[in-house]
Amino acid sequence: MGPLLIDFNGITLTDDDKKLLQNPLVAGVILFSRNYQEPKQLSELIKQIRAASNERLLISVDHEGGRVQRFKQGFTLIPPAQAFAALNDLEHAKSLAFDAGWMLAMELIAFDIDLSYAPVLDLGHDCLAIGTRSFHYDADIAYQIASSMIDGMHMAGMKTTGKHFPGHGHVIADSHKETPIDDREKSVIEHDMQIFSKLISDNKLDAIMPAHVIYPVFDDKPASGSSYWLKTVLRKQLHFNGVIFSDDLSMEGASVMGNHAERAQAALAAGCDLLLACNNRQGSLAILEQLMILDKTQPLATNKAKLLLSNTKITFDELTKSLEWRHRRDKLTKLNEKWADYASSNH
Repeated sequence: MGPLLIDFNGITLTDDDKKLLQNPLVAGVILFSRNYQEPKQLSELIKQIRAASNERLLISVDHEGGRVQRFKQGFTLIPPAQAFAALNDLEHAKSLAFDAGWMLAMELIAFDIDLSYAPVLDLGHDCLAIGTRSFHYDADIAYQIASSMIDGMHMAGMKTTGKHFPGHGHVIADSHKETPIDDREKSVIEHDMQIFSKLISDNKLDAIMPAHVIYPVFDDKPASGSSYWLKTVLRKQLHFNGVIFSDDLSMEGASVMGNHAERAQAALAAGCDLLLACNNRQGSLAILEQLMILDKTQPLATNKAKLLLSNTKITFDELTKSLEWRHRRDKLTKLNEKWADYASSNH
């Protein structure tokens, strides 16, 4: 297997999609709302993906909760990260975050989906790209709640992805649309990074996704394409030995690294293990073409994606008949109702 995760447009696979999934440099797929209609369709789509490759591909999705939950109808709605501490004392917030981590992981695993890119570890709610996706502005509170969500995901049998290293929360700009620049002092940025370093020390992060953000006081490249952030800080200083994902290389925040092929090459050179290329098929094809050229001189075969596969076996029917699922769903539903009232009264 290689380093590239791709997406596709429909609710079933086309012949072109199937051909792409057979490419030995493709490690897996990332799913979006456009790939989902209802549970039966999703189940058939996953079977198609599994059948399209001789390898067990990594099937992933952004399903962290709140505004970033790709599958909603037929799934438990996961509250936005901000809701846990905003509406509960810390111990109750941690308990509910555990429930949410378990729930999001178990429901995806029941459809044979391996990975949700969660949790978000960015601090504060001002950034346009983050907002309610952040647990808290206080690093210690965010750390405790994130740690509980991770415990829930791990209990279900899903690996975790901390994002967006070293912290995306204090830039206002949205990296989907531009390359944000964090002009703050070293000590302040390092403070935001503590949540990552503590969770790495706790051995709780299986993967990390760096930000498409430039931190000029450290380096002139976005963290996602910076060997300083990925090799010097993450690998050497923080001793992180898990998987490093690039964030989506089609995002405008990655454009400072060049065209799609150049972005992929820069991300790999900087220390990314796996590359996400979404929402631009021509861009994905350009990356794949570049990877095939690189592979001739420096083999790109990697087992990193296999480290993130889930081994839990359960059907959705079995899951939804369990008392554990029903109990946790009830608690999360009540939190969603409280959050809806809170959000409407604060706008």
